[in-house]
Amino acid sequence: MAGKMTLHWSPRSPYVRKVMIAIHELGLQDRIETVRTVAGGTTPHWELMKINPVGKIPTLEIGDGTVAYDSPVIIEYLDSLHSGPRLYPAAWPERLTALRRHALGQGMLDNALPLLSEGFRPPEKQSEPHKELWRAKLRACVDALEAEADALAADPFSVGHIAIGVALGYLDFRFDVLKWRDGHPKLTAWHATFNARPSVAANMPAEG
Repeated sequence: MAGKMTLHWSPRSPYVRKVMIAIHELGLQDRIETVRTVAGGTTPHWELMKINPVGKIPTLEIGDGTVAYDSPVIIEYLDSLHSGPRLYPAAWPERLTALRRHALGQGMLDNALPLLSEGFRPPEKQSEPHKELWRAKLRACVDALEAEADALAADPFSVGHIAIGVALGYLDFRFDVLKWRDGHPKLTAWHATFNARPSVAANMPAEG
């Protein structure tokens, strides 16, 4: 498993972006080749499904037929391949904090994606109650993060920081109308420091 790994990748996927940021944070760029893979829409990606039956990205081909998916699993595996500070802290309660923050960031994405998809439906078929539910959950997450922003800034960088930073970045990418920064000055300041990290700046979301 010491050879080159293959990551099925898209520049638009926030889940892939989490992995790409982790790769750069861990200094593993030279060990991973990215392959553009379109796994959304309504057409099954049969070749991808041969190695990942869920048919989603990111999917990491490690070698010897070993495959890892999805983003939390891939990042935890990559975190085992270096000797520097861990993205997944080993000790509790630091590990619990990182896992909880990751769950919050992942949950934000899990609400943002259906909100985005609903907007692609014909207007007369869109569910306003569902859209407002997803928006309300996103607002609640941002409010909670504002209260935690000082702790985010003080704690060592972890997988939780990646997930939260990527989720907020996805709101910028797809939901600028939500204006999440309004009323959240501490979180706004923290996210600016997140965006300034070389690993983050090198992996900004893009159409394509």
